[in-house]
Amino acid sequence: MDTSKEVSQTLQLLKGKHILITGTTGFVGKVMLEKIMRTVPDIGGVYLLIRGTKKHANAGSRFANVIATSSVFEFLKLNAPDYFNDFCHNKIHCISGEITEHQFGIPRIEFHELAVKIDAIVNCAASVNFREELDRALSINTHSLNNIVALSDLAGNIPVIQVSTCYVNGFNQGHIHETVTVPARANIPRHKEGYFEVGNLIEELELKIAQIRQQYEGKALKQQLIDLGIREANACGWNDTYTFTKWLGEQLLLKSLRGYSLTLLRPSIVESTLREPSPGWIEGVKVADAILLAYAKEKVSFFPGKRSGVIDVIPADLVSNSILLSLAEQFKYPGRHHIYQCCSGSANPLTLGKFIDHLMAEAKENYRSYDKLFLRQPRKPFIAVDKRIFAAVTLCLSLVLNAVSHTLVKLGFKRGLKARRNLDAAMTLSAIFSFYTEPNYIFHNNKLLDLAKRMGKKDQELFPVNSAAIDWEIYLRKIHMAGLNGYALNGHKQTPYKPQRKTIVAAAHKQAA
Repeated sequence: MDTSKEVSQTLQLLKGKHILITGTTGFVGKVMLEKIMRTVPDIGGVYLLIRGTKKHANAGSRFANVIATSSVFEFLKLNAPDYFNDFCHNKIHCISGEITEHQFGIPRIEFHELAVKIDAIVNCAASVNFREELDRALSINTHSLNNIVALSDLAGNIPVIQVSTCYVNGFNQGHIHETVTVPARANIPRHKEGYFEVGNLIEELELKIAQIRQQYEGKALKQQLIDLGIREANACGWNDTYTFTKWLGEQLLLKSLRGYSLTLLRPSIVESTLREPSPGWIEGVKVADAILLAYAKEKVSFFPGKRSGVIDVIPADLVSNSILLSLAEQFKYPGRHHIYQCCSGSANPLTLGKFIDHLMAEAKENYRSYDKLFLRQPRKPFIAVDKRIFAAVTLCLSLVLNAVSHTLVKLGFKRGLKARRNLDAAMTLSAIFSFYTEPNYIFHNNKLLDLAKRMGKKDQELFPVNSAAIDWEIYLRKIHMAGLNGYALNGHKQTPYKPQRKTIVAAAHKQAA
C-alpha cells in the first residue's frame, strides 16, 4: 500500500505543541530528543529541565556541553547543521532545576510561567541504580512525581507521559499484560479505581529511613540504606529498589491524576538503537552489557541464568517512538489513562540461550573488530547455570581462593589472586542482574501495537514500535556489538569506530529489508 500521500497523525497532533521533557541527560531522553528534532520540525518548543552541576552550573551550559555534543546528534549535525543550530537556538528552552525539589527548586513565579507555556510533560528522569539508597530512590522515582502532578494541575491538567519499566511487575510470573501491577507479596489496599493506596507504606519506609539515619553515618549509613531498600523491595515483591520505587511512583500518578491524561510507558531492557538516528547508537553500559563486558575482559565465564527463559530486550529508538505515539494519543483523546509496555517478549521472543549464542559466535569469529571490547579471542565459553549451582560453585571457590589469597598477601603480594577478584566481580554482577537473566515471565504489548495501528500506516513507518521486525542475530551480532564498541566504549568521540561503520550501516539495511 502506497502511504506516501498519507498524513501522519502524530506530526499533526504535535505541531505547535510545547513539551517539557525531564531526563534528557539520560539514554532514552537523548534518543527521544533527537527524534523530535529530526522528525517533528513543526513542534512549538521543547523545554528541558536540567540540573546544574559543579562543572556546568546551569541548564544552558549543561545542555550545550553535555547533551548537544552527544554523538546521538551526529546525523543532524552532518546533514543539516544549520537546522540543528536553529532548532537548538529557537526551540530548545533550558530550565535549571532539580526534579526532586518542591516546584523543581525554581522560583514560584517561574514555575507558574512554565505552566502557562507547556502543553504536556514527558518524564524520563529516574534513578536506574538497582542498588540505590532507599531515601534517594524514593526521592527521585516516587516523591518527585508530586512536582510533575503539581505542574500538570497548574497548567490545566495537561497530559503526563511517565516512562516507567516493565519490571515494575516484580516477582510476578507468567504472562504479564499492560495493566496495573498487583504486588507479588505485599498485601497493599487497592482502591476501587484500580490503583494501590501506597501512602501508609511510603510513610513506614520514611520512618525506617529516619531510624537508620539516627544510628549510622558516612559509608555505614549509605550501606544500611541500600540494604534497607533491598529488604523492603524483596518483602513487597520486587527484586530491587529501582523497580520497587518506580511501582510506587506509578500508584502515586494513577491516584493523583484520576480523570486526567496519563500514560505509563513501560520499556523492558533498553539497548542500542535498531535504526535511528544511527544503528547501534548507545550511551553507557546497560543491563546485559555489564555481563558481556565482564566476560570480554575475562572476569566472568559463568553466570546464573535460564537459557530457555525469554530475555526481553528492546532497542531505544522503538522506546522513543512509543513515547511520541502515546503523547500524540493523549492530545487526540485527552482525559484517559493508558498503560503500554514497549517490549519484545511476546511478539519476537529472544531466549537467554540464543542471546548468549549470538554474542559468543560474533566474539569468536570477529573479536578483532571490537578493539574496545575484547582483550583477545575468548578462550572460554560463557555458560549460564542454575542459580543453585552458581551459588554452590562460588561458595566453594570462595573458600579456597580466600585461603590462597590470604597466604599470598602475607607473603607480600598486595593484591592477592586475580581469580579472587574475578570471582568477586561475578558474585557482584549476580547479586544485581541475576533476576533479569532468569526470567519466569513474558511481557505483552498488544495495547501498544493496537495504538500504532490506530495512528495509521504513515505513523507506523515514521514511528515504528513493533519488535517483530527485529532479526535478533543481525541486531546482536552486527548492530548492537558494533555500537557497544563504537559508542559506549569509545569515550567522547563523535563517530563510531570507523572500520565498523560500513558494516553496521549495511547490517541495518539488511535488517530493514
